[in-house]
Formats: sequence, C-alpha cells, structure tokens
Amino acid sequence: METIETLVLVFHVLAALAVIGLVLIQHGKGADAGAGFGGGASSTVFGSGGAGSFLQRMTTGIAIAFFITSFGLAFYAKEKSQAASGVGIPVVVEAPVIRVQEDEEGELPAFESLEQDSEIPEG
Repeated sequence: METIETLVLVFHVLAALAVIGLVLIQHGKGADAGAGFGGGASSTVFGSGGAGSFLQRMTTGIAIAFFITSFGLAFYAKEKSQAASGVGIPVVVEAPVIRVQEDEEGELPAFESLEQDSEIPEG
C-alpha cells in the first residue's frame, strides 16, 4: 500500500510542476497585440491553430490528473488517521473546577503569601 501511495505522491508532484510550467509558457490575452510587430510567426511551431489550443488541452489534462491525485492522497491520509486513532493516543482529561466561596462581605479570600527566600524584589 505504501508503494502505491509513493507513486501517487510522485505523480502528484510531477503534475504540479507540469501545470506550473504550462501556465508560465502560455501567453495571455493581451499578447496578441505584439504579433503585429513581427512576433506572429513564433506560434507556427505547434501547427496552424497556434500554441493556444495545444497548451490549453495539455494544461486541462494535467490539472485533472492533479486533482485526481489530490483526492487519492486525501484518501490515503484518511486511512492512516483512522488506523492511528486506535494506537493509544492519550485522551485529554479535564481538570476539576475549583470553586472559591465568597465571605460574608462579598469579597474573595486573599491568599497568604508563603515566606520563602526569593530573588524577586518586593514592591
């Protein structure tokens, strides 16, 4: 099971890097204005449709793979957390509440200071 999880994790990281790279390669909507000044011939490498449709399809496919691997990793994390819940993780126990009674005048009792040798100056 750990081998499959490791493969999913490696593919997830590769898909993330591929999506980042493909998004950085693509040109924005405003980049078409520069084609009139001599930059229009550079997009013929990917065919007559240009690089837009090819790169958009690649980005979409790898993004879908990224989301699928994200769900796979979430499934593995859930399985591990359920398996670890019965291992003996300590349970938090609340401390008892100590109630202080007010005296007849409605004031809380003062605590007497313990006379100890202390390096903290008083006052």
